[in-house]
Amino acid sequence: MDSIKKISVVIPVFNEEENVPILYDKLKEVLEKLSYDYEIIFVDDGSTDRTGELLEKIASTDKKVKVIEFARNFGQTPAMMAGMDYATGDVIVTMDGDLQNDPEDIPRLLEKIEEGYDVVSGWRKHRQDAAISRKLPSKIANWLIGKITGVKIHDYGCTLKAYRSNVIKKVRLYGELHRFIPALASTVTSVSKIIEIPVKHHPRIYGKSKYGISRTFKVLADLFFIWFLKKFMQKPIHFFGIFGLFLFLVGLIPFLYLIGLKLTGHSIGGRPLLIISVLFILSGIQMFTTGIISEILMRIYFEAQDKKPYVVGRAINVEEE
Repeated sequence: MDSIKKISVVIPVFNEEENVPILYDKLKEVLEKLSYDYEIIFVDDGSTDRTGELLEKIASTDKKVKVIEFARNFGQTPAMMAGMDYATGDVIVTMDGDLQNDPEDIPRLLEKIEEGYDVVSGWRKHRQDAAISRKLPSKIANWLIGKITGVKIHDYGCTLKAYRSNVIKKVRLYGELHRFIPALASTVTSVSKIIEIPVKHHPRIYGKSKYGISRTFKVLADLFFIWFLKKFMQKPIHFFGIFGLFLFLVGLIPFLYLIGLKLTGHSIGGRPLLIISVLFILSGIQMFTTGIISEILMRIYFEAQDKKPYVVGRAINVEEE
């Protein structure tokens, strides 16, 4: 396992003018004590307050600070992705910019990475958020995500995490998938290489939270996508084909029954069962053809980008191409 030489701390921020200077000072104090080289990457997600101005001032006096400024607000997932794309460290640490994550937990995350883990996720065991609007939906979502993806951790929503760069850079983030990163990472590394440790969580002092209970519904929609991605990314015909065949058979059985009635002289034109059976047959055919199209798109996805449907962890006595 490669030892850590440099770490990158990625921090997406949006309208955090009160928090940014304090966070920078706390991070600097912690990172200077480590034996690694480091960089701090702030991603300004289209802030409309003085966040950008303050970050520019910090970067002008500290060359270890990188600032990526978005043209407009794109959301936390694109901001996280941009920070990881620009990161040059062997390990990438992500955290929020609202001072609720504590920089003092970073060395503990890195210790687990040094032990051989690829992903170390923070667990806000004593979370300082509203019980009904934040903590309860989060508990339900975390249980569902763990149950469906097989990556069982207590706190998917905690941004404070550490990743080996060669693992996380193989994971592409779109939409609002940042909260599912451990589950997505399990597509390129073993679940046994993913661990969770308790971390501190402070109440927000400055600014307003950008999240509410409404995001619960987005999580459920994204969860279905993650489940499909993990299970059927390389074989979509298995998903669409099974459902298509089921619908086709459900429609075909009563349809054959009606044909039998017709052949014996009975009228079937006004029967609702005829419409229902035809609807099921057409739906089954449609699902099956969707599966075929998905198979073609999957092959285009891998072949057009020269991607492989596998990830090699280590190769012995094999020359790199």
